[in-house]
Amino acid sequence: MENHHVCLRFQKDFFASFFLGKKEDTQKKTIYDFFHHLQQGIFMNYVLLGNSGLRVSELCLGTMTFGEEWGWGASKKESKKMYTAYRKAGGNFIDTANFYTEGTSEKIVGELIAHERESIVLATKYTLTMKKGDPNWSGNHRKNLTQSLEASLKRLKTDYIDLYWVHAWDFMTPVEEVLRALDDAVRQGKILYIGISDTPAWKVAQANTIAELRGWSSFIGLQIEYSLVERTVERELLPMAQELNLGVLAWSPLGAGVLSGKFSTKEKNTATRLKKGSEKLNKHNIEIADEVISIAKEIGCTPAQVALRWLRAQNAIPMLGARNEIQLKDNLACLNISITPQHLERLDSISKIDLGFPHNFLKRKSIREIVYSGVYDKIEKRK
Repeated sequence: MENHHVCLRFQKDFFASFFLGKKEDTQKKTIYDFFHHLQQGIFMNYVLLGNSGLRVSELCLGTMTFGEEWGWGASKKESKKMYTAYRKAGGNFIDTANFYTEGTSEKIVGELIAHERESIVLATKYTLTMKKGDPNWSGNHRKNLTQSLEASLKRLKTDYIDLYWVHAWDFMTPVEEVLRALDDAVRQGKILYIGISDTPAWKVAQANTIAELRGWSSFIGLQIEYSLVERTVERELLPMAQELNLGVLAWSPLGAGVLSGKFSTKEKNTATRLKKGSEKLNKHNIEIADEVISIAKEIGCTPAQVALRWLRAQNAIPMLGARNEIQLKDNLACLNISITPQHLERLDSISKIDLGFPHNFLKRKSIREIVYSGVYDKIEKRK
């Protein structure tokens, strides 16, 4: 291994000097970064986000931890280390929100990306309150959208947002108002694409149907809580996303830390934000965590890497929300490992949920007999 790294260092210096000569240092840095990825074994791939041509990295950097206002986040210095590590790994997809750490997250992100804004796919959100007690400083309505967007652009020190998310559905604002306000912002060039988070499947489907009929911008992405300990989204949200071709981003991919390796039936680590008695720390989730730990030992990696790799196998983009550079680098290294079909089967078996009605009903043999005239197995299935 040591000789391998020496060889890579030689190749790195050779390519930088041979192809670039005395050209600008920034060009040389590109070659050096490429071989740095080679040494680290991290090769980031890129995916098309939903029904768009936007290319985003297969791991997204979530920045809810950027800023210390909430008592458990990262300092500006540590945030810069995480951003640098993510960029060196090939990541280009940064997610924040106006609400995160009282706006500090956006400010830090804005400073970090300023020198390479065009290379970054920048996403932020609106909906959550920025002024308690004032009803119009929260919600999905046009007024809050307009003032939130303008404030985010200032904090991020940019002229446009690549992807603007509705952070959560408020069940008060007419869907047409939300869509038209978002479409106006797109036409003004202030945002390029729109996405939606924490919203029922039926409402997302309704929104995109209306948008298509009226020629407005449609949602291209869906943010949901998704992990081995939270799979209820597989009932309606994920099938809807697949049918409408929405890119899926998974927040809390480690189940709030349950899948990080800190918890097992043998030991319950208290060095976590999870409080004693949390609903996440139930018996079934700990059993799932045990299986993740077991597979990690077999592969020779960390439990977090197994959990993240499982999500990639479901075609979801994990949102990495680390609190320090060490955690983030460990998460990024999930791209190094391969999980066998047998491992995936074990993870699915231990964590699968009951899909309920109508899914279970429609899968019954007796129902298939009368729906498909007894020839279900002979009919070609849509992919």
